[in-house]
Amino acid sequence: MTIVLGEPGVDGLGEAVGVLREWQHDGAPMQLHPGDLGWFWRSGAEATSEAVRTWSRDGRILAVGLLDGPGLLRLTIAPDAQRDTELAQQLVADVTEPERGVLPEGKVSIEAPAGALVQDLLCEDGWNLDEPWTPLRRDLTEPVEEPGVRIEVVGPEQAHVFATVHRSAFDGSTFTDERWHAMAAGLPYADARCLVAYDRQGNAVASVTVWSAGPGRPGLLEPMGVHREHRGHGYGKAISVAAAAALQELGSSSAIVCTPSSNVGAVAAYQSAGFQQRPEVRDRYRDA
Repeated sequence: MTIVLGEPGVDGLGEAVGVLREWQHDGAPMQLHPGDLGWFWRSGAEATSEAVRTWSRDGRILAVGLLDGPGLLRLTIAPDAQRDTELAQQLVADVTEPERGVLPEGKVSIEAPAGALVQDLLCEDGWNLDEPWTPLRRDLTEPVEEPGVRIEVVGPEQAHVFATVHRSAFDGSTFTDERWHAMAAGLPYADARCLVAYDRQGNAVASVTVWSAGPGRPGLLEPMGVHREHRGHGYGKAISVAAAAALQELGSSSAIVCTPSSNVGAVAAYQSAGFQQRPEVRDRYRDA
């Protein structure tokens, strides 16, 4: 059967989120998670549907991609199809030719699971390796310790608190209360939580969003940040521990996160919170 490239539309997002849930398992390479679509949902369901691409054969989705920016495709593949020759060849053809509506002309990047055949074919086609990222994982089979600070779960009334901390933590962030509400209305947020940490004076000092992929599957931290005025006091560790506890309550088997290897402070914060570093991963990029 022919591989079919598609755009799911708003009505088809549920199926895309569903297969992403099914493909998550402990021991899998770092890959696109339903929480990545959930975080993108802050731009609304319509924008999310326009950013998603699927590759199907005989009605079954074999690969899902998220256009996470104008020139970045974050791609993952069904576990039993990662070395599928027909699929890999179709993926490379679709991302290489701009008229197919996946990636534009110019410099572009692709994130794909390590070990997938598409990685080999992109290399053969002249795509280079980009800067390294560090995945980290914390096993959740044992009880999680107390974070040592007050943690609150964010509801609609606290959306402004989360948004304020997030904007302070990430330079250039345009996150708003309205974007929080859009994200919280998305399908993946049914199994997600936003948390805020407070210091002893009652200041909101750090925030995180955690995304479950269902019981017995890895859950994702995306994003985690510390308010710029409260860095250097261990709040990154505290909110990461709280995130692990929240995912454990949601039934996750492990907590995973990925950060640029150059962000040594973030890597150290996660490690101090019990996350174990895994082998670095790199996107593939094509020069203009």
